[in-house]
Amino acid sequence: MYRISILAVGRLKEKYLAEGAAEYLKRLAPYARIEINEVNDESFSDNLSPAECMKIKEKEGGRLIKRLRRDTYLIALDRQGRMYNSEEMAGVLEKLALEGRGDITFMIGGSLGLSKAVLDRANMLLSFSNFTFPHQLMRIVLLEQIFRWCKIARGEQYHR
Repeated sequence: MYRISILAVGRLKEKYLAEGAAEYLKRLAPYARIEINEVNDESFSDNLSPAECMKIKEKEGGRLIKRLRRDTYLIALDRQGRMYNSEEMAGVLEKLALEGRGDITFMIGGSLGLSKAVLDRANMLLSFSNFTFPHQLMRIVLLEQIFRWCKIARGEQYHR
């Protein structure tokens, strides 16, 4: 069984997002121990300079890094990361488990993304798409994909 953490900037504020997350956490219970940790996001105005943007990402990134377990395998979600299909990602998780690295943390940045320090610390950069997603919605997409990867890894049918 995997030990999976999701470290995310911000809280799920909308009821429908919280309900979606709760549903996937329930579905994942037989496959993995899932823990979600949230850190506060920084408020900011629309007209940020690049320096201000970097400073906000650094503050949020510092909060995230403080919450990391020392030996966890960190997968940071980033548009510049590598894209996998579902079967390939299920294989990545299986390989990590076989190597004794079943303690995995997925990290989701805030509205501005992740800091350089977080990206440098990551063992893997994972991209879901070239599209930009709201970070709160991305948490639901990630939970659904983790569920899918676990089903695939066990040889169970997911599609209906």
